[in-house]
Amino acid sequence: MATDIHRTIDAVWRMEQGKLIASVTRMVRDVGLAEELAQDALVTALQQWPKSGVPEKPAAWLMTAAKNRAIDHIRRHKLVQRKHEEIGRDLEWDQANNVPDLDAALDDDVGDDLLRLVFTSCHPVLSMEARVAMTLRMLGGLTTEEIARAFLVPEPTVAQRIVRAKRTLADANVPFEVPRGADREARVTSVLQVVYLIFNEGYSATAGEDWIRPQLCQEAMRLGRVLAGLAPDEAEVHGLVALMEIQASRFAARTDEKGQPVLLLDQNRARWDRLLIRRGLAALERAEGLATPRGSYTMQAAIAACHARAHTAGDTDWKAIADLYAELAHRAPSPIVELNRAVAVSMAYGPAEGLAIVETLVSEPSLKAYHLLPSVRADFLQKLGRLDEARAEYQRAASLTKNARERELLLGRAEACKA
Repeated sequence: MATDIHRTIDAVWRMEQGKLIASVTRMVRDVGLAEELAQDALVTALQQWPKSGVPEKPAAWLMTAAKNRAIDHIRRHKLVQRKHEEIGRDLEWDQANNVPDLDAALDDDVGDDLLRLVFTSCHPVLSMEARVAMTLRMLGGLTTEEIARAFLVPEPTVAQRIVRAKRTLADANVPFEVPRGADREARVTSVLQVVYLIFNEGYSATAGEDWIRPQLCQEAMRLGRVLAGLAPDEAEVHGLVALMEIQASRFAARTDEKGQPVLLLDQNRARWDRLLIRRGLAALERAEGLATPRGSYTMQAAIAACHARAHTAGDTDWKAIADLYAELAHRAPSPIVELNRAVAVSMAYGPAEGLAIVETLVSEPSLKAYHLLPSVRADFLQKLGRLDEARAEYQRAASLTKNARERELLLGRAEACKA
């Protein structure tokens, strides 16, 4: 019983952590402190729920508990008087400057605490790596290990970035707001990277028992849609929204009835969400109409669109996909892009061509612990009839992944390579 309750608490925390921290940050204006107060609420739940049972509305319970701790903190530190003084100064300024709508002046044009938290975490006072790592931790509820795998860097490095980022924001008194004008435009790039990585973690979880975590994807898509409304002339915002919508359309087909992964070429495309595909294609069209040349998110969305437009796996235009990956590799080169290009080249021109590209990546330091490198290499070797080598690579890939479902899949493919 207690174990089930702890699992429930963990599930609710994973889903609601970002909202809790964002709401508390609005009250205390300190991201690091807000996280501590939210975690205090979590500790209280861990202590009380096994005795009293799970509340009817567990997320609301946690929110109330976190906000109560924020109120207690404000009272203890006599911040109420200071806030009153600040509001009084704001009122005087508004009256002196003939501000017509006080409510509009005291709020920004988004009204979304989560989005404020993203922009605050992406402040220029932080390095790009720190901005993304901290926001993933705060909003996505990702562990430092999961973020490290997303970045292909050591876990202690990510932990240090997050600690330093929170300290830097506090020391700099960074306001909890969505910036305006040029400052907003400067932060859009890092905000998009944050949203993209949150979606990716949900689309293919790096660890745990589940291969996909739809809640993270839904949150990323929601933030992306809000951003699209906030920056309607920013092509890459629409490009990212297009990419996420199209990718998310495959959710129902990505796992079987037992929760086991179903790879792209084996999926029942009748189960793909055609509404999400239409929305994604519309966002892609808008992105392509706003910018030339295309940005990296727009190009990735164009690749996803090639799959979405193919009614069967055999209808896929792999040559077009290989060309798009070549363009992407030219504009935004990375080992991951090159690995994906190898897959497309293999499908378009044969496994030997794909393997030739993969062999150039074997010594790439950033891919040393990346399980998809030996997994892709194993697939090419298997298709070329080099079964012993393929089996060894599948086994190596299985040893590197932290996701239980993916490990089972890879070990199954290794077993299939036995003579």
